[in-house]
Amino acid sequence: MNDEQLLRYSRHILLPQIGIEGQEAILAARVLVVGAGGLGSPAALYLAAAGVGTLVLADGDTVDLTNLQRQILHSQEGVGRLKVESGRDSLARINPLCQVEAISQRLEGSLLEDQVAAADLVLDCSDNFATRHAINRACVRHRKPLVSGAAVRFDGQVSVFDLRQSAAPCYHCLFPEGEDVEEVRCAVMGVFAPITGIIGTVQAAEALKLLAGCGETLNGRLLLLDALSMDWRSIRLQKDAGCLVCGGM
Repeated sequence: MNDEQLLRYSRHILLPQIGIEGQEAILAARVLVVGAGGLGSPAALYLAAAGVGTLVLADGDTVDLTNLQRQILHSQEGVGRLKVESGRDSLARINPLCQVEAISQRLEGSLLEDQVAAADLVLDCSDNFATRHAINRACVRHRKPLVSGAAVRFDGQVSVFDLRQSAAPCYHCLFPEGEDVEEVRCAVMGVFAPITGIIGTVQAAEALKLLAGCGETLNGRLLLLDALSMDWRSIRLQKDAGCLVCGGM
């Protein structure tokens, strides 16, 4: 680290659990953030501010006026722009030392595989089960830790699936693909603005802990938040030996 970086990240370096070694690991990291909306906004902002070396921001949507109630990566001036371009500009203002790669299309197929393989870890900030399962399958194949979040109405959830550990469950263990799981979308059901900030920030915290190698992550746990009562619950997750995605690993 140079003098500017030592000063910029000094409050992290002062933490013995992170220190210079942990901050250098953060600076050297490449993190894939899928989704630049309600969850991806706070997650990307904190990851950039904390010094992640390369952030890959993937989202095929444009900024809509209805997004601005919660998607703090974007502003009124960004309406109509690609979210990844608006987000890249916002992140540059937060930390010009962070390199941001913008992918303005939905990640799928070989593009998803290549980006997951190149990343040190992945944040799933998407809003649909098809994308979440595709990301999970790629993370399992490439043994990449996955930080998954979701938020709708007043409810949020976040978990870590650290596929580097053979005993760790994957997203499919929790929500098997093909089962009759209700897909609830913000555009239909609404969403309380701060819930996306809370969950996205927890995702950033878990990602930084994984990169710095400190603390205990949410691997094997599902953290649930009811923001109406501000009640947190933690549920232990088990690997499904018969899981069609990770069961044979």
